[in-house]
Amino acid sequence: MSMRERSYLSLGAHGFHRIAYAEWGAPDQAQVAICVHGLTRNGRDFDCLAQALEDRYRVACPDLPGRGKSHWFTVRADYKPPVYLSDMAALIARMDVPQVDWIGTSLGGILGMTLAAQPNTPIRKLVVNDVGTFIDKAALARISDYVGQDPSFRSLEALEAYLREVHAPFGALTDAQWRHLAIHSARRDEAADVWRLHYDPGLVEPLKEWFSEDVDLWPVWEAITCPVLILRGAESDILLNETAEEMLTRGPEAELVVLPDIGHAPMLMDPAQIAVVRDWLLS
Repeated sequence: MSMRERSYLSLGAHGFHRIAYAEWGAPDQAQVAICVHGLTRNGRDFDCLAQALEDRYRVACPDLPGRGKSHWFTVRADYKPPVYLSDMAALIARMDVPQVDWIGTSLGGILGMTLAAQPNTPIRKLVVNDVGTFIDKAALARISDYVGQDPSFRSLEALEAYLREVHAPFGALTDAQWRHLAIHSARRDEAADVWRLHYDPGLVEPLKEWFSEDVDLWPVWEAITCPVLILRGAESDILLNETAEEMLTRGPEAELVVLPDIGHAPMLMDPAQIAVVRDWLLS
């Protein structure tokens, strides 16, 4: 099957906004997986994983607002989890199935945990990729050092070099994988004759207060009842080893897989990483 570019309108506090998503797999496939990206990323990060799942799943990979091909908000205060959760609830409804499996990287994992903790949740299985119940404010400060800047690049190659630097914790990606990320992380600014990153720099503004203190999600975790696969980059500063280990002793039935030589966050492009996710979902 080939990828289909789709979209829908979701309602926020200041009107409707467009959510774009990539869909893979047979349109009548009964099993649905939803893959949600990290803070400044987009749904095309999951192309490799979606291709590996589409024989058994219809896979939807949305761009959260302000990223990729989704609308940017005119009121930046709308860039916050309650809005994203409503957007994702609308996507689940659009899939028109009683249950979905959720794969979430970083912010996408936090959204997945939050949805899975709700009464009557439609989430059947949850994969949280390099995020957990506690995030140290020092790690958030590292992210805030580059998020929200609006660098410009004279070429796509220069933009790719920047991504290789700031996202070095992603691990040893191939040249083709870095190029894939660069192509889908770039937007052309014709007026200035430059390339820019494909997200709204203003999306970080509502999070500055969030970034100033530790994040504690233990009450959310302990409300989850579906099975959970926790993925952790062995060198991650977002999901610390002690946090991941404690998550196995509290809350839902969970399994932990640690991926060597990777920080925040595993990109799920490598065949071995993909196999871990696919095998667990289908087990």
